[in-house]
Amino acid sequence: MRSIFCMAILASLLAIAGCATTPESQQIPGKGPKQDQGSRPSARAAGEEKAGAGDRAAEWKKIPRERRSQKVFREYSQPHPVPAPSFRPLAGRPPHPGGAYSRRQRPRFNTESYDRIYDNAFKNVADAPVSTFSVDVDTASYSIMRRFLHRGTLPPKDSVRIEELINYFPYAYQAPNGGKHPFSVNVEVAGALWNPERLVVRIGIKGREIQWKNRALSNLVFLLDVSGSMRSPNKLPLLKRSLKLLVDNLGENDRVAIVVYAGAAGLVLPPTTGERKEAILAAIDRLAAGGSTNGGRGIQLAYKVARREFITGGINRVILATDGDFNVGTTSRGALVRLIEKEAKSGVFLTVLGYGMGNYKGSTLERLAGKGNGNYAYIDTISEARKVLVEQIGGTMITIAKDVKIQVEFNPALVTSYRLIGYENRILRRRDFNDDTKDAGDIGAGHTVTALYEIVPAGKPKTGGKVDPLKYQQRPGLSKAARSGEMMTVKLRYKQPQGSKSTLIVLAVKAHPVAFGEASEDFRFASAVASFGMLLRDSEHKGNSSYARVLEVVEQAGGKKDAYRREFAALARKAAALPVRVEKR
Repeated sequence: MRSIFCMAILASLLAIAGCATTPESQQIPGKGPKQDQGSRPSARAAGEEKAGAGDRAAEWKKIPRERRSQKVFREYSQPHPVPAPSFRPLAGRPPHPGGAYSRRQRPRFNTESYDRIYDNAFKNVADAPVSTFSVDVDTASYSIMRRFLHRGTLPPKDSVRIEELINYFPYAYQAPNGGKHPFSVNVEVAGALWNPERLVVRIGIKGREIQWKNRALSNLVFLLDVSGSMRSPNKLPLLKRSLKLLVDNLGENDRVAIVVYAGAAGLVLPPTTGERKEAILAAIDRLAAGGSTNGGRGIQLAYKVARREFITGGINRVILATDGDFNVGTTSRGALVRLIEKEAKSGVFLTVLGYGMGNYKGSTLERLAGKGNGNYAYIDTISEARKVLVEQIGGTMITIAKDVKIQVEFNPALVTSYRLIGYENRILRRRDFNDDTKDAGDIGAGHTVTALYEIVPAGKPKTGGKVDPLKYQQRPGLSKAARSGEMMTVKLRYKQPQGSKSTLIVLAVKAHPVAFGEASEDFRFASAVASFGMLLRDSEHKGNSSYARVLEVVEQAGGKKDAYRREFAALARKAAALPVRVEKR
């Protein structure tokens, strides 16, 4: 019985051994039996492999030093080839033949970022009678909003900067009359579109016009992002088409240099005069995308070239074109801003052109432009490039005033409370107005800048919140000027483009408000744009705003005569047709 049991165990072991052996029909031609991935080589096999490696090391020592190239080293020092990495494909998506995903299969992530915006709140004039802010001539938010609406979605709330929507459009403000100031100041007061109980004050600035053909000589440095993230058609290809429009408008004595950056930075075109446009265009055509993004190194090199070619009394400007996705070298926004602040002291101005989507870093680019004595636009189409670099080239390239600040003092006898619409990241402290070391926005030739205040007239309920009365101070009474009929006093400070001391402008505004329907066409259109921005942001201050009302006002305020206003009306219709955004709680 025991012998029968032993024979059964032996038969079982032989059967298991037979199953573990790979039949010849299943073996790969030219290779031995298939080894299980979980098994480990025997001690004998490991010893033979180690001995083989020792023999190869001995052969390596026999090779003369002058013949020991890296290739020979790899050939003689590796005991066995490194296996190719394995990939686990996503469910339902076959891997690329090379083992990795193809470009179309590669997962894409949306990493666009915009700073959080908190709408300016109402302030009681009795507690805070003075409002101070920096001007802003940027228009990028409008183009970003347009891109989202054309793609059938509402823009992110924090990408909507109402002042940039308003300032995208030119307005027929009275031009400076040839006086000592480079711009004029215009003020209009009328009813609010979104709340009949309130008023809106429009402060408009019109810069002096300078014909491009009559400008000073230009020293331009194109600082171009050619990293791998710029491959998309709406990035480097569109960028190249944009710059060609600018090059076509250069004079024969203007100079252009091109600095590019990816993993490193380099000068691909030394300063070249406009009479050699074919060389400039050829350098632009040769640009190709690839590598990481070392923007900090590129910024340093571009400003170094601009300083070396500086034209006293001329246009000295770096034009940075990028998606803002800095990922090697100097990457933090704080470090990049400090770098730009340092370089801006050289007297070289900055223009930032944003491109692309998906990884776009609009908040970073806006900060760089603000700290670099510059302006910021987003190029989503070749038509926008033509607007910024051809039609409004004077405003983009020629600075007529820098560090422009606005301060408004409201009369508590006529105004209960107020709030500034937009400009949330341009607010200054009251004492900053007279401090010439504090940076502010710049104005270009022919630029129009608009700021809107929503105010609650005296006699209406306060909207600025409640504060406890002071225990140790008693509020003084009104001054004689409070009974003069003035609603407010508007002050502006600015510096000459290469100056360091500011000049003051003071304008007293009498209280003569009119109904909204009696206001100027430009006033009504700017109010409609502000109302549209509040709807996109779902602002708590939107009142009775509606897309239908916005469209009605736009069509009555020149919306059919002007191409840009017609486009705005079309965008408002697109926004009205989209589902209302539901916030996640």
